[in-house]
Amino acid sequence: MAKVENQNEWAIKAKNILKAELKRKGIGYRDLAVKLTEMGTEIGEQGVANKISRGGFSASFMIQCFEAIGEKEIRI
Repeated sequence: MAKVENQNEWAIKAKNILKAELKRKGIGYRDLAVKLTEMGTEIGEQGVANKISRGGFSASFMIQCFEAIGEKEIRI
């Protein structure tokens, strides 16, 4: 059971890091969806919201988001 709880903690941490950067940059889910689509990752606002709210997104999605918002560093 501890392994599942640990995985949930990491997912929450990833979600919070991404949400904090979006807030810091003043970028909402709609804007992020547009930027990701322009980069070739077709996803709508609801898709972005779902991925981020789950927190269990891939590292590649997180990197794409950081690239889309022009952030080169991930603050942990």
